[in-house]
Amino acid sequence: IQLLSPCLLCESDVREKHSLCKECWKQLPWLKQTIQRNDQSVLVACDYAYPVSRIIQQFKYEQKLHYQILLGEILKQLKFPKVQAIVPMPISNQRLIERGFNQSLLLANILSKQLKIPVWQPVQRLAEHSQKGLSRLERFENIEQQFIALSQEKRRYRRVLIIDDVITTGSSIHALSQALQQLGCTSIHAACLAATLTS
Repeated sequence: IQLLSPCLLCESDVREKHSLCKECWKQLPWLKQTIQRNDQSVLVACDYAYPVSRIIQQFKYEQKLHYQILLGEILKQLKFPKVQAIVPMPISNQRLIERGFNQSLLLANILSKQLKIPVWQPVQRLAEHSQKGLSRLERFENIEQQFIALSQEKRRYRRVLIIDDVITTGSSIHALSQALQQLGCTSIHAACLAATLTS
């Protein structure tokens, strides 16, 4: 007998859609479109609004790793371009130690199974400094210096898909794209779970 578990959000209806009931799944703040941030097209599944914003925060900061299945399903609603590899947004070692995992890597692993293409991590991220209080230009310069293409990386892919959880200004994706171009990537796409309204 299959035990019917309640929906993660309303906790009343029975789960049907990837740990949510039909209604809650339908009512997620879906966007499912390509947005332009910082001269780049980024595929975005949802608006960064409740309940998706809350789920992402719990996943990232409260170690609620069971949410990766739901978040992976949300990402799978996007129509991805044909690529050869998935590049998760790298996080610095200090963030990795604080958090214990890279949330974008967990999501990339889920997509990698679905799209049957490898996860590729050819770029390292140095210490992340807080962006608070910096001007837009300083933010970009601060971030550009954080991404280092790993020269010892032997594998090479031309068409890649960057996966990130939330996009704000798009500066991290821009900086990561530049590092990937140094490695010979010619077609770089990006997809995110959610997008905040740009300030």
